Amino acid sequence: MGLREVGYLFGQYNRIANRHNCVLTGSGIEYGGSLVRTEATGYGLIYILEEALKARGDNLEGKKIIVSGSGNVAIYAAEKAIHLGATVIAMSDSKGYIYDENGISIPFVKHIKEEERKCIHEYLNDFPDTIYKEGSEGLWNIKCDIALPCATQYELDEDSARKLINNGVKYVAEGANKPSTPEATKLFLKSGLMFLPGKAANAGGVTTSVLEMAQRSSNMHWSFEEVDTRLKRNMINIYRNIDKMAKEYGFEGNYVVGANIAGFIKVAKAMMAQGIV
Repeated sequence: MGLREVGYLFGQYNRIANRHNCVLTGSGIEYGGSLVRTEATGYGLIYILEEALKARGDNLEGKKIIVSGSGNVAIYAAEKAIHLGATVIAMSDSKGYIYDENGISIPFVKHIKEEERKCIHEYLNDFPDTIYKEGSEGLWNIKCDIALPCATQYELDEDSARKLINNGVKYVAEGANKPSTPEATKLFLKSGLMFLPGKAANAGGVTTSVLEMAQRSSNMHWSFEEVDTRLKRNMINIYRNIDKMAKEYGFEGNYVVGANIAGFIKVAKAMMAQGIV
């Protein structure tokens, strides 16, 4: 669902109910939406990744990153990663992927995808030395420090995970919803690399939805910088929470378990507080 669809739904709800309530998020700025909503999931992915690296005495400076997809999550994750000193060397869409060891130009990818609405192979028109391959099979075989699956569910299977591990990937963070198959996830965890599951790592979108509702309920409109700062703070807190839960229950470094426990405890406490259990 895009901005137009949310606008139509919101407008029709108001017409039928004859009242102006905050019932949908992702709204346009003109009728109560929030800045950073477009960038939120991608930026949030990098903020939680940055915090995880910081906890290991590392950072994004000089890291080589591959990103699957070229939608909002992929584009803005790549944009923020580059801003923090990383180099995005590959991106993809449903037709194929582009690869340049010296780095992909994200402004041009944005132009192709957000303005021209064309396939990513159009990138070669202005950057002819870039490698383009049809299909996505070879994307995960590119040597990198960090892999960010940001395209679609179950795009990264066990074979792809093994290729990444064999090529020395150090960090994998999910930007899409369940982009790694269960088999790939098990392999990542078994290998000992740092794996951030989507249930925590791609929470930037829903986090900014909450910030949007907070602005509406208080009749406020925060600046881009204010929303971005709050988003970053929330993603840092998510990392610290799942890290804490993993350690407390004897699964240090396993953020899949940490995220599951953190979510379960939050729901359970809310249910008990309301007398449901």
